[in-house]
Amino acid sequence: MAEERTGKDIVSEYLDQNPQLVQWVESFRGYCETNKQWCARREFILRNMETFPTIEQGIPSNCLDRLLSLSMVWANHVFLGCRYPQDVMDKIKEMGEGIVVHDAPVRTTRDEIIAKGKRSATTGSDADSCVKRAKGPNEADGRPAGRTAARPASQKSGPPPQAPAEHQPFFNRLYKAVAWKLVSAGGFGPNLDHFEILRSCVESCKQSLSCVFVPLKDIPDLPAGRTQKEGHVCELRCQTVYMGTGYGRDESAARAMASKEALKAFLGRKVTVKICRRRYRGKDVEDVILLDDQPRSQGFPPALSYPFQAEQLEDGSS
Repeated sequence: MAEERTGKDIVSEYLDQNPQLVQWVESFRGYCETNKQWCARREFILRNMETFPTIEQGIPSNCLDRLLSLSMVWANHVFLGCRYPQDVMDKIKEMGEGIVVHDAPVRTTRDEIIAKGKRSATTGSDADSCVKRAKGPNEADGRPAGRTAARPASQKSGPPPQAPAEHQPFFNRLYKAVAWKLVSAGGFGPNLDHFEILRSCVESCKQSLSCVFVPLKDIPDLPAGRTQKEGHVCELRCQTVYMGTGYGRDESAARAMASKEALKAFLGRKVTVKICRRRYRGKDVEDVILLDDQPRSQGFPPALSYPFQAEQLEDGSS
């Protein structure tokens, strides 16, 4: 089994494919940076260049200055333990997603020491109150233990209005992971293992893909022009967000086609999570969908699954 390639290996491969960048990127190295610090910061710069599309090699710009500044802030935090305003910390954490720094220094801040002392002092009383909290609220309102209401009973089935905002940060990170993976693979093309690329990128962001398979003949909402009834259809989701649908002679081929369609959303300058209408079991429903930055001229394939209070939708259609 092949060993997993490190970030350093991928950076070296990327620079081998783009030799014109080597000298330009090396010019950003600080005089006092060690090899370890520079390798990590160089990866940060290269990974995030796509986020600043106006950056051009050899041409000074505000975007380049901002990227270099953020790379220094990130390196100072990782290697020196520096702290910055929370919005800056959130920004560099997102930009540094997926970069592995081996044997990075571990530091404890004053606030963490104080917080740890407070937690130790209240451990006993918290343990007693936790037992009461586990019993009290659920028994009082008649709900089984361990289950809470996801939304008010009066709200219709469907995704909550805040769903796109909740999922967008994850898909921003996934966009970077996919872009970097496609660069190391030589670009998007028909001969790639599209499912493996998408799966590995999703798992690198600590999530997993959901695949739903349905025989083609069992789908009532097929486009009018499609007469083929043999084969399977695959629908891909991640965190309940719809990513793509594919048709194939078997489940493996359908999954590969769905993955290829899903990856196409990552070829633009950004991805966006939105609530859109589509068909599910003969009804129009609202679904959470991942979109690229291009205008869409046609609708979406019918949904094969519906993770938003599907039981209510089924009860209403029976």
